[in-house]
Amino acid sequence: MTRVDKDRVVAALAETFLSITSLCEALTEEEWARPTDCPGWTVKDQVAHMIGTESALSGLPTPEVDVDRFGYLRNPIGRSNEAWIEERRGREPGVVLGEFRSITASRLEALRAMSQAELDADSSTPAGPDTYGRFVQIRVMDCWVHEQDIREATDRPGHREGPAVDVSLDEVVTALGYVVGKQAGAPKGSSVRLELTGGSSRTVDVVVADRARVSDRPVDHPTTTLTVPVLVFMRLVGGRVDPARCVADGSVTVTGDQALGTRVVENLAYMI
Repeated sequence: MTRVDKDRVVAALAETFLSITSLCEALTEEEWARPTDCPGWTVKDQVAHMIGTESALSGLPTPEVDVDRFGYLRNPIGRSNEAWIEERRGREPGVVLGEFRSITASRLEALRAMSQAELDADSSTPAGPDTYGRFVQIRVMDCWVHEQDIREATDRPGHREGPAVDVSLDEVVTALGYVVGKQAGAPKGSSVRLELTGGSSRTVDVVVADRARVSDRPVDHPTTTLTVPVLVFMRLVGGRVDPARCVADGSVTVTGDQALGTRVVENLAYMI
């Protein structure tokens, strides 16, 4: 079970909420309506999605609206997400932003009132059974990724380093053994290094023995090394960009075993 430091993870979530609010306060009406890399979603829909998730976590019922006409919905989670968005599609951006401010303030108040023991308690999470702290860590990553969706759509780069990015990477690192071993099929005895560059840079080594796992010490001679900026890496993980294009344009460089490295890049996308 994952123990997550309460003060660190709540501060990171607060940082993300504040960054999203500040970003959206500066958007024009045209920017609110721009499409993003999430199929069918505009910038306003991204904010509405985050409102919906935090509202559901606060115990509010999912809106009873028809979403069956949307062809990009693939599962019950997608339909639930879309219901919150559909309910807000006719609302002005300022109203939606006001809702975002209100629900995120309420959620942060509730989280700050929780003890460390409550965050360490068993919980269901999108990654399976774990602690409630792990759930909050996933929320940081999810919201930061959606913030970057908005920034990409509006050409307003920012918030590429700091506590929220560090916590987001902490969450993604937990999945890299699965990505390398299961999805990319790295053979036993191999190792993969990810050199994440730019703000909040770090080096992550994954070794494959009976199963693939993140190594707690540097590997002397990794089988393959991927060098990639943190933001590009996270967008690959979220399925926002084309892996082949990232390799072709040099956003990702592969050294060592080219075939293995390429398979890892092609299989980084694991987020729902």
